[in-house]
Amino acid sequence: MNRLKITLAALTALIALPAFAHDGVHINNPYARVIGGVGASGAVFFEIENHQDVDDRLISVGTDVAERAELHTRYEEGGVMKMMHVLEGFAVPALGFHSLARGGDHVMLMGLRSELKSGDVIDLTLTFELAREVTVQAVIDNDRKPEDGAVGHDMSGHDMDGITKQ
Repeated sequence: MNRLKITLAALTALIALPAFAHDGVHINNPYARVIGGVGASGAVFFEIENHQDVDDRLISVGTDVAERAELHTRYEEGGVMKMMHVLEGFAVPALGFHSLARGGDHVMLMGLRSELKSGDVIDLTLTFELAREVTVQAVIDNDRKPEDGAVGHDMSGHDMDGITKQ
């Protein structure tokens, strides 16, 4: 009888294990696009999936491939698309998602330290208020189109003057 209880307890634990496998946040489909070589800029896109039952917030990003990596959003002013640094970061609702995608929120890479080409992989460290640090790799994919079922970003036509508004 004791052996049956132990077996049932072990089986119950194994069944419950997948529920705990995704505690915190999960980063889906990370990729980047770059414009130009050394000293140029790029952007990184992905979807944040929050498996916590409380809201979280992406508050910063770090990488060694650029002089600066910032959380940015895009907005329109006087018919001109602009970008600005989002100091407060991006809210990610409990048990929800937040997309960093073309035409909206994204990670901006400024001052690339080396020339990156399609297929290269870059490392990013995303810092969240609750989930803390999450390390992710993003592939450079300059050919990806928004209709390919993934988030994307076209930086042409942007006014880069106000890029680090505080």
